[in-house]
Amino acid sequence: MPKTELKFAKYKIGQVVKHRIFPFRGVVFDIDPTFSNTEEWWLSIPEHIRPNKDQPFYHLFAENTESEYVAYVSEQNLLPDNSSEPIRHQQVAEEFEKDPKGDYRPRDFVIN
Repeated sequence: MPKTELKFAKYKIGQVVKHRIFPFRGVVFDIDPTFSNTEEWWLSIPEHIRPNKDQPFYHLFAENTESEYVAYVSEQNLLPDNSSEPIRHQQVAEEFEKDPKGDYRPRDFVIN
């Protein structure tokens, strides 16, 4: 039986990251250990920049200068965002609170 290599995510939930190629940034709100989207989505990425599927993929509350949206991005295409600029994405304020280091941590939810 072939041995599979265990991969660890480089970024964590609540971390602010930016895209390596495209001008957007966001807050990580979920992580897939490997690609977990549709084949159609993956094939829609131009082949010369299409990422490898065998790496962590991150769900981001993302924003650029024009809009706010949810993005799905491979680890190879992310960099840490150390700009300290606030994130304006509405869902970030709903799901996270800022910690003293400038990262975000999930809000505590009380279940009744």
